[in-house]
Amino acid sequence: MEIITGGVTAATGFEAASTAAGIKYQDRTDMALVYSQALCGSGNFTTNVVKAAPVKWDRQVIESGVPVQAVIVNSGIANACTGEEGFGYCKETAEAAAEALNIRAEGVTIGSTGVIGMQLPIEKVKAGIRVLAEKKNSSLDNGTDAARAS
Repeated sequence: MEIITGGVTAATGFEAASTAAGIKYQDRTDMALVYSQALCGSGNFTTNVVKAAPVKWDRQVIESGVPVQAVIVNSGIANACTGEEGFGYCKETAEAAAEALNIRAEGVTIGSTGVIGMQLPIEKVKAGIRVLAEKKNSSLDNGTDAARAS
């Protein structure tokens, strides 16, 4: 077996980026993007009764059979226990990513971690997505920085 060094961008066709969107703290890298030039996607989901909005969104994406081309991740606010508004923010996040990356919103998955019960500052998330789309590339540094976004 050959061991390949590098992160997510070591795989051909994958690009990544990170940015400080100010979701909870200023000047802290709190968003990341992983983008695939090829269509892909699969998922493994919690069996917990309580599921955050991004988990529900992602499960819907995977079960629809629409290929995935991007993952948008944020930290600081988990978008958990946020009701219909939180699920709506998943849709808005996917739509913003689709516009910025010229892909289908139905093929965007989302990951969030952080404080439970707070609503996302969706305008900051959308602005962060535009920055991520501009910065994405296949460099090892971008892949590493995306992995470290917290």
